Amino acid sequence: MEKTLSATIHPENILRELSDLWVSLGKEADPDQPSGVLRACTMTLMAVAEETEDPGDVWSVMAALMPEHPSRAIVIRFRQSAARELSARVFSQCWMPFGYRRQICCEQIEISASDASLCDLPAVIVPLAVSDLPVILWCRGARLFDLPEFAPVAQIAHKVVVDSAAFGDPAAILKRLAGSEQVLGDLAWTRLTRWRELVSQIFENRSHCSRLKGVTEVRVGFGGKRPPASGYYMAAWLLDGLERTGAKPEVIWQSATDASPGLTQVELTGSNGHSLHVSIVMTTDAERQTAQVHVDSQSSLAVFPLHNDYLLLREELSIPGRDPVYERSLARAARLASGRKP
Repeated sequence: MEKTLSATIHPENILRELSDLWVSLGKEADPDQPSGVLRACTMTLMAVAEETEDPGDVWSVMAALMPEHPSRAIVIRFRQSAARELSARVFSQCWMPFGYRRQICCEQIEISASDASLCDLPAVIVPLAVSDLPVILWCRGARLFDLPEFAPVAQIAHKVVVDSAAFGDPAAILKRLAGSEQVLGDLAWTRLTRWRELVSQIFENRSHCSRLKGVTEVRVGFGGKRPPASGYYMAAWLLDGLERTGAKPEVIWQSATDASPGLTQVELTGSNGHSLHVSIVMTTDAERQTAQVHVDSQSSLAVFPLHNDYLLLREELSIPGRDPVYERSLARAARLASGRKP
């Protein structure tokens, strides 16, 4: 069900419309099913996107997240305009879990705004956030994140999720993220989960683990002319783990200009013939992502579904607070990207 508000936004009007929405949902419930409608909310989940984006893309992700992370969803769609313009509509997302007779519903608010109205948004959003529950902000656009007026909006959130792969300069965005005092998530880091799991699985073997201190070189392969943010993250994470074993490896960057941008390979090697040799090469096609794993003379294959915003955000929302492994890797990745001693 949906209700559209007037062009002038007052938070109390939106809250009143939400209340009316629940009354309407209750009246529409089947009287033969006394269980009725269940209202569910574990957080306020906000997304900011460009108005030129297909709104269905954003809302489909939000809707897919609701069964596992029920929330009051707020999507703010921006257009480049010097005039202060704000409008909003409210509606609900409902589903019925398998084997149950009760519908579960979550509240959804869509706000259309101009760049000039960014400064007005905190006064609108703060009253709309569900009290005593975390606020997660997903910023889908590099342009919006770079606007000076975006900072007060971001400060409303307990955690801000970005995708550094969408930014033109990996070194600049990593430096900016590393200097932030906010709790952050980066989908470029989240995409590395399968890489890190593959590496961790290799070193569950004690004989492999005992040879880690002999690793002298970490080779990071990538598509394009310069390392992506994910490459810096991966190198930072590997260096941190290897140095804990006593190794002192050097990072070697390997560019493949004919490959698609992004991380394509990691390789660990030693200085002598008896040292451990590990290589993971990831290829992507239209249907899946495939990892070829080589450990010394042994080979294996792992197949993964393609990444999408739903899968990445579902993982990020499972960590609503600080992630110390990510924060440690971010700080080191920023140093690597700037050319400083890692």
